[in-house]
Amino acid sequence: MNYTPEQLARRNQSFWTPVQAAGALVQFLTFLASLILVMRFLSTGQGYEITTVANVAKVLMLYFMTVTGMAWEDEVFGQFFMAKPFFWEDLGNLFSLAANTAYLVALFAGADPRTQMLVMCVALATYVVNFFQFALRGARAARQKRAQALAPAPVGR
Repeated sequence: MNYTPEQLARRNQSFWTPVQAAGALVQFLTFLASLILVMRFLSTGQGYEITTVANVAKVLMLYFMTVTGMAWEDEVFGQFFMAKPFFWEDLGNLFSLAANTAYLVALFAGADPRTQMLVMCVALATYVVNFFQFALRGARAARQKRAQALAPAPVGR
C-alpha cells in the first residue's frame, strides 16, 4: 500500500513521525536486551532480576510506541487505530500487545520464573513479526518519498 500524496505529506510533516522513528530504535534495543537476557536465564537460570527489569522496560516501550503510534495514525489517516490502510500492522500490534500484557500478568500473578520467561518468548516472537511489518512499510514509504522527489514537477496550463 502506498500513501496517497496527502497522507505522505501529513506523514512527513507529523510531529509523531520522528518520535516513532526514534522510539523504534529504542524499542529494538529493549527487544535485543530482553531476548539476550531471557535466553541467558532459560539456559543458565541466572539473572532473573535484570531480565525482569529489561522485560518490563520492553513492555512499557511497546505501550509507548502504541500510544504515540495511535496519535501518528490519527494525523496521517484520520483514525486513531485500525485505519484501513494500516490494518495489518495494527492487527500485528494487537497480538504483540496481548502477548506482552500476558507477560505482565504472569509476572504480577507470581507465575514461576521459567513460565514468565516462556511467555516473554512468545511476546518477543510477536514483536519480530510486527517489526517486519513496520520495516516493510517504512521501506515502501521511503521508496515512494524518493520517487516523488525525483518525479518531474507538473507543468502549469
